[in-house]
Amino acid sequence: MNTGYIRLAPLDVLRTLFGNGNDKENLILFEFRLPRIVISVMVGAGLALSGCIMQGISKNALADPGILGINSGAGLMVVIFVSFFSTNSISSIFLLPFLALLGAGLTAILIYALAYKRHQGLLPTRLLLTGIAVQAGISAAMIVLTLRLNPEKYKFVAVWLAGNIWGSNWKFVLALLPWLLVFIPYTLYKGKTLDALSMGDQIATGLGVPVEKERRALLASAVALAGSCVAVSGGISFVGLIGPHLARRLVGPKHAYLLPASALIGSLLLIVSDTLARWILQPSEIPTGIVVAVVGAPYFLYLLAKTRE
Repeated sequence: MNTGYIRLAPLDVLRTLFGNGNDKENLILFEFRLPRIVISVMVGAGLALSGCIMQGISKNALADPGILGINSGAGLMVVIFVSFFSTNSISSIFLLPFLALLGAGLTAILIYALAYKRHQGLLPTRLLLTGIAVQAGISAAMIVLTLRLNPEKYKFVAVWLAGNIWGSNWKFVLALLPWLLVFIPYTLYKGKTLDALSMGDQIATGLGVPVEKERRALLASAVALAGSCVAVSGGISFVGLIGPHLARRLVGPKHAYLLPASALIGSLLLIVSDTLARWILQPSEIPTGIVVAVVGAPYFLYLLAKTRE
């Protein structure tokens, strides 16, 4: 809380939190930094849970909403919206999660349709390659669209695509909160179903799980979490990859423990990354997504090499 363009001493932060700060300290802490921290916690938890769901239903350790192109689909809708409308109005703030969800959902349906084979199901390698191919196509479309934007909107889109937490006031917290209040409890409730799906379709069917119905419902939950979070945080990748993997090392594969642990680690990862993004080049600021990618990209390559072995 004391890191940023204007530094606050730790004692000043504590004094302000307990209601004894001056007007300047109250403005900095409660209107700028605290909302951004809350957004980081919410987005980190949502993206990590989304990645955990995708890894569970696809049995693919490399599944992540950013790598598979879900975030890009949400981003495409945001770019289309920005091309025609302003992002500063209150209606835009609450509309963006819906549009991002629409883009993420359509992308997920496309990837699922292309990667799924009737007698083989969702093979991990095919899912990964399909997601990367779809992401490449969407990224090309976004580049074409951004070339038509005016300088102000182009700057916004460029920062958004780099993964900057641009939604950093209480309005964005209120816009994101309903989505998390619905889909996080639902995901935690479906922990046993994810355990069954992780063991394979035949075993899950033998345990009485309607495999396709549950897989689609959980995929919809993962897409909703990723799409709504990306709408306020920008195109941040790898949180959904790193969070579940670290959690699995700590608490094991049982989703009753894995899901909450993934959410906590995802929140912590994004808070630390955002703090570093504001601290490294003070008084300038780099996008949080770049800091996450510095850690996430090598970790993804490590997991890819390990999977090939």
